[in-house]
Amino acid sequence: MKTYISPWPQAAKLPDFPRSVAVLGATGSIGVNALKVMARHPELFTVMALAGGRNGTLLAEQCARLRPRYAAVLDDAARRELEAGLPAGYSPQILVGPDAFTTLAALDEVDTVLSSIVGAAGFEPTLAAARAGKLICLANKESLVLGGHIIRAACHASGAVILPVDSEHNALFQGLMGLESDDEIARLILTASGGPFRGRDAASLAGVTRKQALAHPNWSMGAKISIDSATLMNKGLEVIEACHLYGLPVGMVHVVVHPQSIIHSLVEYVDGSQLAHLGMPDMQVPIAHCLGFPRRLGVDVPRLDLARVGCLTFEEPDLAAFPCLGLARDAYDAGPSHPVVLNAANEVAVAAFLDGRMGFADIPATIEAALDRHRPVDVSTPEAVLDLDRAVRDEIRRALWPDAD
Repeated sequence: MKTYISPWPQAAKLPDFPRSVAVLGATGSIGVNALKVMARHPELFTVMALAGGRNGTLLAEQCARLRPRYAAVLDDAARRELEAGLPAGYSPQILVGPDAFTTLAALDEVDTVLSSIVGAAGFEPTLAAARAGKLICLANKESLVLGGHIIRAACHASGAVILPVDSEHNALFQGLMGLESDDEIARLILTASGGPFRGRDAASLAGVTRKQALAHPNWSMGAKISIDSATLMNKGLEVIEACHLYGLPVGMVHVVVHPQSIIHSLVEYVDGSQLAHLGMPDMQVPIAHCLGFPRRLGVDVPRLDLARVGCLTFEEPDLAAFPCLGLARDAYDAGPSHPVVLNAANEVAVAAFLDGRMGFADIPATIEAALDRHRPVDVSTPEAVLDLDRAVRDEIRRALWPDAD
């Protein structure tokens, strides 16, 4: 069937166990949880490479425990932290800089790549893994938002398989397994918690603080993803990701607000029935599903007790108060270059909000203005995608940080 970005996993050649894993974003919440999953099943996984951004201290602790052959950080300061924390007698090969992540993603010694870098920085490493034919456990939705068409082509050329780590897309993936044809699908339904400001109107959001926006009610996430959840941009990016993963038009991907975050997403079939994936909100579950696929691995998470939960509720998203979701849908419909602009403008706006340079309501306004200025351009190559991404960021940064070097 044609609904997957990669060959139908049950027909594709998956790496044998034990799998040799590179974790890109090892010091973030997804990476930390992935290491917990693999530690529970040491007979199934060998950690070959860890990449940890700028947190050299935590990466050193992880390396000391797991002894990977390779480690990567973004700058020399993190490298010094990493080297200082390594035990005597252990010297992994250390790579430095953004290109290091791309190198680790394509290592011959690695068959499985967990791509959990935040933001557009994940595009090139994910593409490198796709070109190298890896099993990719994808937790970086921006890779597909920027260049899903490019990564799809790379997967089909190399035989790479992408399994979605995002809890929503992992739920959809499980709900789609076993179908014979796209014609059996009526629509995909992504669930959204609604974030910390669910139920508030647009006027009341103007004065929200950084601390309030970071306080997600159900999930423990990094700052950028937490703000995206608060604006509903996270759900907008997930709509675009679903379109690329499953080859469906944006009109077949819907969003419903589900505050309890127990149902992670639903697939509706042409007979009107729906299949939901339920579980406690813990990222170890979808991570384990991807790392162990097609095996289902045990994880140490609380069990769902529906009687204790008591009530599951649902509501339509408020697009007037949270316009980012609508902006994302419109951007995907407008053509392949518009999502690049959407994502670049969002990342800069979120950084500006976290830096105190703009208000919460200015985030969607900044994104909308960037999309209004944009005229479609060719983004059929990775270089074109990255050039456009850079140009949009530079334009917005000059306006927000005129005093910057």
